[in-house]
Amino acid sequence: MALADLTESIAELDHKLSSIEAVANLDAKRAEIADLGEQVAAPNLWDDADNAQKVTSRLSALQNEVERVEGLRSRLDDVSVLLELAAEEADADSEAEAGSEIKALDREITALEVRTLLSGEYDEREAMITIRSEAGGIDAADFAQMLLRMYTRWAERHNYKFNIYDISYAEEAGIKSATFEVNAPFAYGTLSVEAGTHRLVRISPFDNQGRRQTSFAGVEVLPVTEETDHIDIPENDIRVDVFRSSGPGGQSVNTTDSAVRLTHIPTGLVVSCQNEKSQLQNKVAAMKVLQSRLLELARREKEAQMKELKGDGGNSWGSQMRSYVLHPYQMVKDLRTDYEVGNPDSVFDGDIDGFIDAGIRWRRTEQDA
Repeated sequence: MALADLTESIAELDHKLSSIEAVANLDAKRAEIADLGEQVAAPNLWDDADNAQKVTSRLSALQNEVERVEGLRSRLDDVSVLLELAAEEADADSEAEAGSEIKALDREITALEVRTLLSGEYDEREAMITIRSEAGGIDAADFAQMLLRMYTRWAERHNYKFNIYDISYAEEAGIKSATFEVNAPFAYGTLSVEAGTHRLVRISPFDNQGRRQTSFAGVEVLPVTEETDHIDIPENDIRVDVFRSSGPGGQSVNTTDSAVRLTHIPTGLVVSCQNEKSQLQNKVAAMKVLQSRLLELARREKEAQMKELKGDGGNSWGSQMRSYVLHPYQMVKDLRTDYEVGNPDSVFDGDIDGFIDAGIRWRRTEQDA
C-alpha cells in the first residue's frame, strides 16, 4: 500500500474511533469505575455475595471496555508517528510495519464499531442460550451438539465465562437440547442475532448407505434477568418436578433426584436444570432460566402490540437463518445477510464473529428502514 493510502487509512480510522469514543462516553464510564472501585474497597463488600459479584463483574467489564478504547487510540497515535518517521527517512521496513499495524487496527476498530450498534433495551446484558434439535432425527441431535460446541468455543476465544445449566442427551448420539449462560457485557445484544433455525447439509455419518441428510437445530437467545425486571412468579403458578440426572445414552450420573423441572402453568413454559450439585441449586438455576423466558415473552408481546408484527414461522424451513453445507461443497452462509465463508470447520470451532457482525449491521438496517 502506498504511503498516501496509508495516511488516508489512518485518517479514516481516526474518524471511526472518534465516533466510537463519543458514543462510548468514556468520561461517564471512568466516573462509574471510580465509584465501583470505592465499593470494592469497602471491608463489608462480601457480606452480600450476590451484590459483590455484580459489583466486581461490572467493574471488570467497564475497565476492559475503557482500556480497549484507550489502547486502540494509543496504537493509532503510535502508528501515525511511525508512518511520519518512515516518510521522513524513506524507511521501507518502518512503512511495512506501519501497514501491518494499520490493517490490524482496521479489523479491531471495525469490530468495536459494531458494538456501538447495540443499543436495544437489553443489549448490555448477559445471554441465556438454548439449543434444540429439530427435524432430522439423530443427525439433528448431533448437529445441536455441534452448535453447542461452536458457541462455547466462541466464548472461550473471547475469554468469556459460560455456565451450562442443562443438557438433555439423545438416545443414540448428540443432544435433544442444552441451555447455557454466557457471562459477558453485551452478550445478549451480540448473540441475539444468532437466534433462529440453523440448517446442516452433509453425508450422514449415521447412514450406512452414505446418503446426504438435511437436519435442523433451533437457537433461542434470551437476556438474563436482573432485580430491576420485577419478574414475579407466584408459587401457585409453578409445578415443580424432580428427577434423576442422566448423561449420554441414559447413563445415570447422579444417584439422587437432584434434577429439577419447572412448568409455568399460565404459559406452559417448561425449563429444567440438572448440572448443579443439589436440588436447591438446580431449582434456583431453573428459575433463572424461566424468568429470562418470561421476560422475553413480555418483550415480544409488547413489540407485537406496538408494531403489529407476526412471530417467526413454526416450521423448520420458514425461519432458517443460516445454512451449513458440508456436501457436495463446503460453505456456511447466512441467509439474511448473504455473508458466507468456505471453511465450515473453522466456523464450528467458534470462528463466527464475521457472521455476528454482519447480523448486527443487518438488524440495524432493518430497524432503520
